[in-house]
Amino acid sequence: MNHPRELDFPADDWLDQLVVQSLAEDIGPGDVSTAIAVDTSQQARGVIVARSAGVVAGLPLVALLYRRLDRTVDVAPLLTDGTTVTPGAAVAQLGGPAAALLTGERTALNFLQHLSGIATLTARYVAAVAGTGCRVLDTRKTLPGYRALAKYAVRAGGGHNHRLGLYDRIMFKDNHWAAGRPVEELVATARRHHRDLAVEIEVDTLAQFDRVLPLKVEWILLDNFTPEEVTVAVQRRNAAPDGRHTLLEASGGVNLETIGAHAAAGADAVSVGRLTHSAPALDLTFEMELVNDPQRNRAPQPQENE
Repeated sequence: MNHPRELDFPADDWLDQLVVQSLAEDIGPGDVSTAIAVDTSQQARGVIVARSAGVVAGLPLVALLYRRLDRTVDVAPLLTDGTTVTPGAAVAQLGGPAAALLTGERTALNFLQHLSGIATLTARYVAAVAGTGCRVLDTRKTLPGYRALAKYAVRAGGGHNHRLGLYDRIMFKDNHWAAGRPVEELVATARRHHRDLAVEIEVDTLAQFDRVLPLKVEWILLDNFTPEEVTVAVQRRNAAPDGRHTLLEASGGVNLETIGAHAAAGADAVSVGRLTHSAPALDLTFEMELVNDPQRNRAPQPQENE
C-alpha cells in the first residue's frame, strides 16, 4: 500500500444535501424488502472489501451517509483515502442495526465505487508520467453536482486539479477567439480587471502559439498537439525572453498509451477528461453477518393440538 498525501475532503451544506437526496432517491417511502426480512432489533456488523486492485477515495462519505440514515451505525474506515488496495483488502468496518446497514449499502457503495474508480484511473496516468515532472490535470468534464467530489478523487489518485469552474481562472478557448476580439485585447482586458486570476489561452496550431507566447500569460494549452509539436512549442517557449514563466499544458485525445510521450516532450502538465467522465467504478462489495438473530433466540412456541 502507498502512503497517501494529505487531502482536504469537501465539506459543505451542498454535500449534506447530496447525501440526503441520494438516500431519498433510493429509499423513497421506505425500504420494503428490508422491512419484511429484517427484525428491527437485529444487530449486525459488516465490512467493505475490495474485489479488484485500485485506489480508495470517498471513505468520509460512508460515515456521513450513515450518520444521516441512522446515527447508531458505527463506521470505522480501515484505510485512508488515496491508499492503494489489492483484491480482498478490507476498506471499512460497519456495525449497528442490520436494517440500517442494508438500507444504506447500495448508496454508500455507489459513492465509494465511483470516486475510487476516478482515483484508480488517475493513479494509472500519474504512474505513466513518473519521473518527468509533468503533472496530470483533470478537467470540468464532471457529472453535474459531483465536481468537488470528482476533483477530490483525482487528488486522491495523485493528480492535480485544473480550474474548479469558470470563476477561478481566465481561459480563452478557440470559441472565445471565434467571437471576434483579438486575443491581445482579451488578455489586456483580463489583466486590467482580474489581476488576481491566472490567464490561459488555448491554441490549435504552432502559428497561434507563436502569436500568444509574447503575451506572457501563465498557461498556454496545446490542443491536440502531437508529441513532436509539443517538443517544438517547448523549445520555442524556452528560447523566448521570460518564456519559462509560461507553463504549457497538452490536451486533447490523450490516453494511457500517449501521455508518456507528451510528458517526455516537455509538457508541464497534461489534462485528461476521461479521468472524471469515463473512469470505471472500482469493484467493492459489502459483506455482513448478524450479531444477534431474534428469530433464532426466540423461545419455541407451543403447538396447538390438531
